Amino acid sequence: MRSTGSSCVRKLPLILLFLNALLFLPETARAAAALLVEEPFGTFGNMNPTGHAAVYLSGVCAASPVELRRCEPGEPGAVISRYHRIAGYDWVAIPVFPYLFAVDRPEDVPSSIDAVTEATLRNSYRRAHLLQLAPDGPGGGTPGGEWIELIGAAYDRTIYSFEIETTPEQDARLIAKLNSHRNASHFNLLFHNCADFARCIINFYHPHAVRRSFFTDAGMTTPKHSAESLVHYSQRHSDLAFASFVLAQMPGSLPRSRPIRGVLESFLRSKKYAVPVAILHPYVVGSLAIAYLTSRCDPHRNVTRGLEREQQPAAMVADLKRGSTASLSSGGSQ
Repeated sequence: MRSTGSSCVRKLPLILLFLNALLFLPETARAAAALLVEEPFGTFGNMNPTGHAAVYLSGVCAASPVELRRCEPGEPGAVISRYHRIAGYDWVAIPVFPYLFAVDRPEDVPSSIDAVTEATLRNSYRRAHLLQLAPDGPGGGTPGGEWIELIGAAYDRTIYSFEIETTPEQDARLIAKLNSHRNASHFNLLFHNCADFARCIINFYHPHAVRRSFFTDAGMTTPKHSAESLVHYSQRHSDLAFASFVLAQMPGSLPRSRPIRGVLESFLRSKKYAVPVAILHPYVVGSLAIAYLTSRCDPHRNVTRGLEREQQPAAMVADLKRGSTASLSSGGSQ
């Protein structure tokens, strides 16, 4: 049965949904695919505020980072996404817990994060599981590169999850498809980016659920519009279970991630671009502003319930250790 809730996102820690609910529910529990919309961070995030998109699959696990398999009972699934310059691969799959926290066990999640702890946890996990993708640097040191985006995502970003019902049969077909096709990188920021890959995965399960925006995003696929499309799709298909949650960025001394934006929104909020165009072509900018205001979906809207940011790490670990789902009872699905 589809339950009611907020119109955009209900504030409940993502990890409580993924690992508390899915890990301890019976084997017959429904499968799900979740579009993960992740806020931008760092230098590149400042230049490109559209953020990152990935897909969490509750019934699909990683036989290796580049090979998929069906999950065994009790396994919580994996996160799969397209990356740029990761050993020449187009997509990589990581178990959901390391993807979020760069550790295998809940008791190893720190209560807060700093740059040294983050680097240590990531490098330890890399050496144990990801040498195929990121071998040691000169002298056995930590290599540079974008492999760091594969693990510990919750340390750098706030992450929004938009989860929709799927079936084990669909999981099996997706596994067969991705395992049988050549996994070679063809990343392109405009037409083959991370959001394009996430769109294709979600649409594999639910055709036409996620669409590009040819006006508000100039034809690009962006994480923010993808989430808006999936929310609208769920409203048109009330028979499908749908839920939305948010995991706030881990507290600590790391810089905070920034709000996620679409292409048009980024243009209108950039004074160095919008002001000159407004002076020369005020009607153009006015029309764009109206289009933006009438089509936007703010992921922060109606985030009203859940744990406070500073309470999340300790509470998540405690709940996972005892396998309790009590903390889910006060949350809701959309």
